[in-house]
Amino acid sequence: MTIKGKAYIAGIYEHPTRHAPDKSTAQLHAEVAKGAIEDAGISKDDVDGYFCAGDAPGGAWPMVDYLGLNTKKLRHVDSTETGGCSYIIHLGHAAEAIAAGKCSIALVTLAGKPRTGAMPPRAAGAEADFESAYGATTHNAYGMCAMRHMHDYGTTSEQLAWIKVAASHHAQYNPHAMLKDVVTVEDVLNSPMISDPLHRMDCCVVSDGGGALIVTTPEIARSLKKPLVRLIGHGEAMKGPRGGKDLDLTYSAGVWSGPRAFEEAGITPKDIKYASIYDSFTITVLMQLEDLGFCKKGEGGKFVADGNLISGVGKLPFNTDGGGLCSNHPVNRGGMTKIIEAVRQLRGEAHPKVQVKNCDLAIAHGTGGLLGVRHAASTAILERV
Repeated sequence: MTIKGKAYIAGIYEHPTRHAPDKSTAQLHAEVAKGAIEDAGISKDDVDGYFCAGDAPGGAWPMVDYLGLNTKKLRHVDSTETGGCSYIIHLGHAAEAIAAGKCSIALVTLAGKPRTGAMPPRAAGAEADFESAYGATTHNAYGMCAMRHMHDYGTTSEQLAWIKVAASHHAQYNPHAMLKDVVTVEDVLNSPMISDPLHRMDCCVVSDGGGALIVTTPEIARSLKKPLVRLIGHGEAMKGPRGGKDLDLTYSAGVWSGPRAFEEAGITPKDIKYASIYDSFTITVLMQLEDLGFCKKGEGGKFVADGNLISGVGKLPFNTDGGGLCSNHPVNRGGMTKIIEAVRQLRGEAHPKVQVKNCDLAIAHGTGGLLGVRHAASTAILERV
């Protein structure tokens, strides 16, 4: 069964806060849910499917109660946890549930408070005891990928810096972005080294906040007032080190999730007008662009250089809200904001300075976990109708 055209994104909402010491995580979930419901123009009582991940306090059942969802009507729940790409996977799963008739209006929520509270634990995996002895952290796991990519393909720190530069050019127009100043390649290279070869400006921000989606049937979407945006392709995949067997740090699970999404959508990377790419680090973006087929493996450095990701300047505008590198990275998961900005672009609701002309096809892609060890990837292809 294909989900192509079977589900539409009717509501989106990104919380404007980046620092919420006065709010609970559950409250943030409720506020983003309310925002997405209002954006879609529906009622809370219309929701009959709910999707959340590990950031939801207590899981799905406490959140359903806290949000005040109609439990007599609610007939599908999904609490799949795959880190940062959970919400792109939820989008695909919601489309599958809608196509199967299991629900007709699905709510997906994300919220977190890493600036003011504890981060949720990462899924460690069976090999964690062997890795923890060597002091693995998020930063050095991604630093390993960057260093290996440089070793194998000649990628440079200057090329990685262009990704941050592009994000900053977009963030200046986002009033909610944490980092609004436009930076240069030199600024990135002169920022403190965090995990060689990654500098501080190669790393994403840490923010409170969240976001939510309403996913529904084509018939319901057409009855609402919002511009029509539909899901036409979706893929998901996993990758792990398998104890070091055939370990290659230069590619991610996106090499499998991307082609699956493009095949279902019936298009190629050349057709995409705008790209929302998970940007926990600059190396994350570069690897995903290669893995998704926007350039050949090893050519990502050349592809991102010289402003090629800047809207109105380059060939592939990316993360026009400033992304995780400059705007918002709630908890350790930025996949939700990637969907939201892709929908804004397809609706024509992005800031006029970064709105992509004639934007009719967009990709939202995320990873979850650690690229240097085990992780998941999910890819969604969205189309303006």
